Amino acid sequence: MNALSDRFSSWLFQHRRWVLIGFLAMTAVMAWFAAHLRVDASFTKTLPLDHPYIRTFTQYQSEFGGANRVLIALLAKDGDIFTPEFFRELRTVTDEAAALPGVDPAQVQSLFTPNVRYIEAVEDGFSGGNIIAADFTPTPANFDRVRANLIKSGKLGQLVARDFSGAVVIAQLFEIDPRTGHKLDYAQVAAALEKIRSRVARRTHGAITTHIIGFAKVVGDVREGARNVVLLFVAALVVTALLVWHYAGRWTLAAAPIVCSLVAVLWQLGTVTALGYGIDPFSILVPFLVFAIGVSHGMQKICTFRNEVLAGHDAPVAAQRAFRQLVVPGIVALATDTIGFITMLVIKVETIRELAITASLGVSILIFTNFLLLPILLSFLRLPAGYALWLARRRALGDRVWRRLARGLTPAPSLAIIAAALGVGAWAFLRSESVRIGDAHAGVPELRADSRYNTDSRLITARFSIGIDLLSVLVETVPNGCVDHDVMTLIDEFDGRMRQVPGVQSVLSLATVAKVINAGWNEGSLKWRVLPRNPHALAQAVAPVETSTGLLNADASVLPVLLFLTDHRAETLRTVTAAVDAFAAAHPSPKARFRLAAGNAGVMAATNDVVRAAQRPIVLWIFGAVSVLCLLTFRSFRATLCIVLPLALVSWLAYALMAQLEIGLKTSTLPVVALGVGIGVDYGIYLFARLQNALRTGARFADALFTAFREAGGAIVFTGLTLAIGVSTWLFSALKFQADMGLLLAFMFLVNMLAAMTLLPALACWLVRPPSSRR
Repeated sequence: MNALSDRFSSWLFQHRRWVLIGFLAMTAVMAWFAAHLRVDASFTKTLPLDHPYIRTFTQYQSEFGGANRVLIALLAKDGDIFTPEFFRELRTVTDEAAALPGVDPAQVQSLFTPNVRYIEAVEDGFSGGNIIAADFTPTPANFDRVRANLIKSGKLGQLVARDFSGAVVIAQLFEIDPRTGHKLDYAQVAAALEKIRSRVARRTHGAITTHIIGFAKVVGDVREGARNVVLLFVAALVVTALLVWHYAGRWTLAAAPIVCSLVAVLWQLGTVTALGYGIDPFSILVPFLVFAIGVSHGMQKICTFRNEVLAGHDAPVAAQRAFRQLVVPGIVALATDTIGFITMLVIKVETIRELAITASLGVSILIFTNFLLLPILLSFLRLPAGYALWLARRRALGDRVWRRLARGLTPAPSLAIIAAALGVGAWAFLRSESVRIGDAHAGVPELRADSRYNTDSRLITARFSIGIDLLSVLVETVPNGCVDHDVMTLIDEFDGRMRQVPGVQSVLSLATVAKVINAGWNEGSLKWRVLPRNPHALAQAVAPVETSTGLLNADASVLPVLLFLTDHRAETLRTVTAAVDAFAAAHPSPKARFRLAAGNAGVMAATNDVVRAAQRPIVLWIFGAVSVLCLLTFRSFRATLCIVLPLALVSWLAYALMAQLEIGLKTSTLPVVALGVGIGVDYGIYLFARLQNALRTGARFADALFTAFREAGGAIVFTGLTLAIGVSTWLFSALKFQADMGLLLAFMFLVNMLAAMTLLPALACWLVRPPSSRR
């Protein structure tokens, strides 16, 4: 292996100018591709298509609509909705909603749409019609009529606030815009929604407020906040560059790892575009993760290069010797990082798979930029004569610290460190078991609690009996099951049971509507608000209900029950879906089958299930890959334990911190967990490689550890501190998930560094050298 490495390094540095020209040309090509990078948000990509819930959802999507809804609420600042101004605005916003990009006009619902009707009993039978008549004029009598029709329709709390202070317009979006035939641009939809908001404010002078929720609006707000992300990325880059300059002592030397890491990010974005992918707004932190890993590896190159310069070698020789020393452990570390991200492919959700591909591509590219481009750039440096003297003085200061630390890690202190790590690890393991799979809070966790979207969401939930969080249970039954008393009674019982489940705000089913209609046939008497046993009477009770209500399909073989939830927190979804499953298990019927789930809450529940099922396999795959690569590299089970055990400790601590901070494990947080293992294994492999090399020369353990600290410890400590300080700027982000990730990353950078510098040597003290040498 060493001979092959020596031959390749000789060839590389002999042709370094041509290799550099090749890198420049490739970077220009990738820059052209990266310039065409697009933001690629898609509702369909968030669906775990193999999950039973999603199979049910897609099976009936054409009949009952999708889960991609937009809800626009108009609220009167003073008084109620029964004013000419409010009705004029509601009609206008209904028309504007129907004209949104990608909207399904037939699925738009408001008081002014023909698919929202009322039914009442009259002397000759039943009468019905639109809640707002076609010839409506804003008179007190007509307003009273609308109020009465609204109450008869059962839409109070759904399309109109419970206190009549507002009304909503609900629209369903297609994934493919039917007018253009192209994939729906959610940023365009979000911009159109904001135009509706601004036009209402302008026309009413603030007398009517607009509140908007839905997936398209979330994408728009996250994309808006992403502009702040770019600024914070630049801030982190500047902070990192300044600290690297402080470490390196020369701008030219500090610029090399920064430039190579940025080239890797540019290649990553260019490759993603060339492969036909875009970047999801919820994956915007992945490029910085690649940058962070690049800086981590680059600092090891700088440290080794400086050591060679201090030994008296000129830049070309120092760069070549540094390349030879680090190529094997460096490539092993990067291969481990790549495998860590690739393991996320086990989650069969397109957004996560694209994230895994994007991240693994970026880390793979670092093999070329950090192990080929960086040494070549270093070989062209011309360091001043006084640099070696400045470096010697700084190294003398560091040597005193490393010698004291190496001598202090004797068997007794090492055993104390191991015991403390075991105690902390046990606590972290138990605490990590409580990490939530999915959202830990109401609203959208990617945004701040006081963001406009989350404020709108809370207000809509408070005023209405519905929100954006809809879970639809599809009851499959026999054709014309709506006139089967057994089927309808079972649905009615299910309706009543679900109303008692915590987290369910309201329930809508054909059974409930049919009971109201049956009472209407009997002068509205409450004692007749039951399901008639006679099939003809039952048919009479359900006949006025149209398929446009979403409560039955054309042949009444599927009867959805709509559950409007208070929020989509992981506990709420788990409680409601468990209640549905429990009811279905306790009430088996040959005529009715309860199937979960449609609606956006059903999609979220399915995604949470998939992430929960894949969480442990991902961890096992990552640590399995790390263990195998360490065994192949160091040919020692004990060496592998020294590297893997600190990684396990930090991973449990990261999960414990997520539980403590109430950060849910979901698509936007999965890459950070993988990165924690990646950064930690980098530190461990570089340090242990130096330690093993020194031990092979016959050095005592303390002396070998001092050598390892001297050659790699400084870079490890500096990298951990630099990256932690850099990402700490994210705490000021407008996006909550970026602030959370900044805190998580800063924690993992620091704790991985501490574990590598203390726990790994402590384990090595007891596992690596033979017992007879512990003196």
